[in-house]
Amino acid sequence: MSRRSVVRVLPPLLVLAVGTAWGWSVRSGDTFDHRKHAELFPTCTTCHLGAAETGQSIWPSAEGCASCHDGTVQDSVDWRPRDTPPPTNLRFEHAVHRDAQVTPPANRVAVTSCTNCHTPTDSVPMTVRRTISAQCLDCHTITGEHLAAPDSACANCHLPLANAPTLTEERIAGFAAPPSHAEPSFLLRGARSHGDLASHAGGENGVSASCATCHAQNFCLNCHVDAPEQPTIQALAPDPRSLAIEATLEAPASHGRSTWVERHGREAARTPTSCATCHTQQSCLTCHVPPAVAAVQSQHKAGPGRAEGAQTERLRPVTHGERWVEGHGPLATASPTTCLTCHVRNDCLSCHRPDATRQAGFHPSDYLTRHPIQAYQRESTCADCHNTGQFCASCHRQAGLVATGALGTASYHDGKRFFIAGHGQAARQSLETCVGCHVERDCLTCHSALGGRRFNPHGPGFDPERLRRKNPEMCVACHGTNIPRR
Repeated sequence: MSRRSVVRVLPPLLVLAVGTAWGWSVRSGDTFDHRKHAELFPTCTTCHLGAAETGQSIWPSAEGCASCHDGTVQDSVDWRPRDTPPPTNLRFEHAVHRDAQVTPPANRVAVTSCTNCHTPTDSVPMTVRRTISAQCLDCHTITGEHLAAPDSACANCHLPLANAPTLTEERIAGFAAPPSHAEPSFLLRGARSHGDLASHAGGENGVSASCATCHAQNFCLNCHVDAPEQPTIQALAPDPRSLAIEATLEAPASHGRSTWVERHGREAARTPTSCATCHTQQSCLTCHVPPAVAAVQSQHKAGPGRAEGAQTERLRPVTHGERWVEGHGPLATASPTTCLTCHVRNDCLSCHRPDATRQAGFHPSDYLTRHPIQAYQRESTCADCHNTGQFCASCHRQAGLVATGALGTASYHDGKRFFIAGHGQAARQSLETCVGCHVERDCLTCHSALGGRRFNPHGPGFDPERLRRKNPEMCVACHGTNIPRR
């Protein structure tokens, strides 16, 4: 068995998806040349009044642009302000930052200045950029790189993905991955794994803000079969746009070991929840035949709200080499339960069923001489392969082992003297061996209460009321409708 897939997910996280690029031309997508207009506008709010006054548009008006670009003074431009919300997940309001009482860093001016967020450090005036995340971190006294910022800082600036409806799938697919996603432990279990990071500092929602910024529940269903049982996954809101970030389920390193097929059962029995992350019960049943072992039965069944899980392929174990057919008999005899993990009886019978065209047989060469005792003691079940009423009886007739008179005289049971005295116990122990040759009327010759010799077939401790409740038809065979009571 090999797994084609287990988690190999390097999704991006904590990217600044900003759509409020100052001066965007909504029609053409070209960036507005702020420096070319530097001498015309003394302040940014000349065009972007909404940054200074609540209720005003953040975009310059078409009429304001046309006052110069009228086709005479300057060439005409086709400009229309954006009439839809920008594609962003920023939790940002100009009014909040404008009114905030914040002491800026030494290299920054008052917080109300647009240059704090939109002009790189030490740049000339009107060198306008989209929001510069490093400078946001400086003002918020957060050290380190943007994508490595602590989880508690994410919600200050970003909305959860599910609460940012204007983000497009194209922008979500372009999110950059934080450094934590490249660490060897990220896809494993334990400290610093993605599961640990997702549940760490989850707060009221039970999931970290950094995960919710870029991911939704649908993304986790790329891999997690156990999603309904994971509180962290359930804490994420569903959002199909999260599937824009690609994730591939690939086999972990442990599954590539040459001994994995033979040893995976022990691993599964020891830590079944580890398997339940990526495997459904149906995945295991690709190889394991019902009734499956407990470790398989403990896996979740495929269904809504779960990932499809790892797709497995049934392969031969390394022990089943070229000479396996010739030598598998002793191993199968010594440990039949191992074979039954993957094989059913019909697999064996495809070669071992008695057939005149084949030399090989299921039974050893001397089996004929000792099969009576094995059949009687139920060491093997003859009926699994043979029709006892036809195959066994025909062979016995050919050998002369047939009844020629009443029970106890010359018959099949001549090999055991006084069989008639103990045949009741034999019948109670294995009645199916009797019916291979006998029918009910053979028993009624002696045991009927309505005629014949009227021998009582009931042994000591017989409870007629119990049998009457269980199957009264058994009583009718000998007693008719006049069934006696105790």
